[in-house]
Amino acid sequence: MKHRMKKRSKKAGLPPGSLVLIGDQRHEPVKIIGLDYDEVSCREARNLSVEGAVGLKDTPAVSWIHVEGLDVDVVKRLGEGFGLHPLTQEDLLNTDQRPKLEDYGAYLFIVLKMFLPNGQAVEAVSEQVSLVVGNNWVLSFVEKGLPLFDGVRERLRAGTGRTRKMGADYLAYSLLDTVVDNYFVTLETTGEAVESLEEQLVLNPGPEVLREVYKLKHALIFLRKSVWPLREVVSALSRSESPLIQDATKLYLRDVYDHTIQVIDIIETFRDMASGMLDMYLSSLSNRMNEVMKVLTIIATIFIPLTFIAGLYGMNFSTEASPWNMPELRWRYGYFAALAVMAATALGMLLFFRRKKWL
Repeated sequence: MKHRMKKRSKKAGLPPGSLVLIGDQRHEPVKIIGLDYDEVSCREARNLSVEGAVGLKDTPAVSWIHVEGLDVDVVKRLGEGFGLHPLTQEDLLNTDQRPKLEDYGAYLFIVLKMFLPNGQAVEAVSEQVSLVVGNNWVLSFVEKGLPLFDGVRERLRAGTGRTRKMGADYLAYSLLDTVVDNYFVTLETTGEAVESLEEQLVLNPGPEVLREVYKLKHALIFLRKSVWPLREVVSALSRSESPLIQDATKLYLRDVYDHTIQVIDIIETFRDMASGMLDMYLSSLSNRMNEVMKVLTIIATIFIPLTFIAGLYGMNFSTEASPWNMPELRWRYGYFAALAVMAATALGMLLFFRRKKWL
C-alpha cells in the first residue's frame, strides 16, 4: 500500500487555522466542476472559477462543487465564500487526516480515505476525500483527478435513481457509498494476493515470498487504520440529529454502515491469514530443515559401521604368519569380502529404516 507519513513539521508553532498544505504538491492547476440539479434538470459546468462555484451556493437547486487538487488560495477563497470555519479549511489542506465527522451546525465536515488499484497485487493508491455538506450544497475535495465519482456524476446527468429527487444529504450519501463500495474492489485484489501467497508458501517458501507476506501485512494494517474509524463516522451520520440529514437518508446510511462492517470483517480475516502465513513459512522452513537433517542422519548412520569396517582393516599391522595377526589380510579375496560385508550392512540398515518408516 503506497503510503508515507506526510510532513507535519511545517505547521509546528503556527496558530490553529493556519492554511498550510500537508501532502504532495500538485503541478496541474486546480479543477472545479459544478453540477446544479433538481428533479427536472441538471446543469454541469467544468473548469469553474472560484467565484462561479460560490455563486452556485445561492441557487434554489442542489449544487455539487467538486474540487480536484488542493491549493491554499483556492481553499481559502472557497472557505470564505461558503462560510467554512478556519479549522475546516486547515483540515482540508491536511491530507494525513484520519476519517472523521465534525458538525459545525451550518454544515457537516466529513473526511474519508479512498483506495484505487495500482497494478500490483498488494499495492493501492491512497487518496483523501473531504466532503462538506450544507443545506442545499455539497463540496467535495480530492487530491487528484481520479474517476471515482464518475458513476454518481453520470446518474445525475441521466436522471436515473433517487439522487436528483433527494437533497444534498442524499448526494453526500451517494459519494460516501461510492467510496465504501470501492473498498470491496481493493479487497478483491488483496484476496487474490492472499491466495497466491498461500499457494507459493506451500510449493516454494522462499525469501521472496516472505517479503511479499510482510508487504501484504503492511498494506492490511494501513487499510484497517483507514477503514476502522469510518465505522464511527457512518454510525454518527446515521444517528445524527442535525437538520441537514433527513430521516429518509438515514436508512441508506445504515446500509453503508453494514457495508463498512463487512469491509472491516474482511480486513480482519485477511490479517489473520497473513499472520498465519508467517507461521506457515516458519513451519515450512522447519519441515524442510527436518527433512534435510533426517537424510543426513540416515546417511551418517549407514556410514558408521562401514567406517568401522574400513578402519579395522586399514590398520597397519604386520601380515607375517602369527597367531595374533588378522588372517583376512592374507586372503586372496579378502578385499572383495570386506566390500561385500559393507554392502550387506548398508542394505540391511536401509531395509530396517524403511520398515520403521523412517524413509
